[in-house]
This record gives sequence, C-alpha cells and structure tokens, in this order.
Amino acid sequence: MKQGIHPEYRQVVFMDSSTGKKFLAGSTMNSKETTDYEGTEYPLIRVEISSDSHPFYTGKQKFAQADGRIDRFNKKYGLQNK
Repeated sequence: MKQGIHPEYRQVVFMDSSTGKKFLAGSTMNSKETTDYEGTEYPLIRVEISSDSHPFYTGKQKFAQADGRIDRFNKKYGLQNK
C-alpha cells in the first residue's frame, strides 16, 4: 500500500442528537469535539438519527401507505383478499 494516502482509522463516539444515546465505533471521521466515554477521551460525531431513534428499529414504523396501495392494486385487477 502507498504510504500517506489513507485516512487514519480510529475509535470515535457517535451521539444521536435526538435521544442523547452514545455508542463507540471505528471510523475515519474526525471531529474537533471530544467526549469522555467509559473513562477514555474520544472524538465525538453527532448524528441526527441512529438505530436508537429510527422508527424501523424502535418499532414505531407505520405501514398505512403500503396497505392502501395493495388494496388499490387488488381492486384494480379484481383480485380478492385472502
């Protein structure tokens, strides 16, 4: 590999802005902001949404729109709901 062209890979803390939940992961992202996580100082990356606040992972996702489309399709082609 060529030297000096790859970004530095390190541990960083990602924080969900809406819930305040923090988690540690490896990344090449850098930040001037730092935080203490389990007794060690890490760069802090703020994210708007994570698995802690995303509707799919929290179980609050709604499927109402898809149901309507299925009903319209079945009605259009004369299919019966089974």
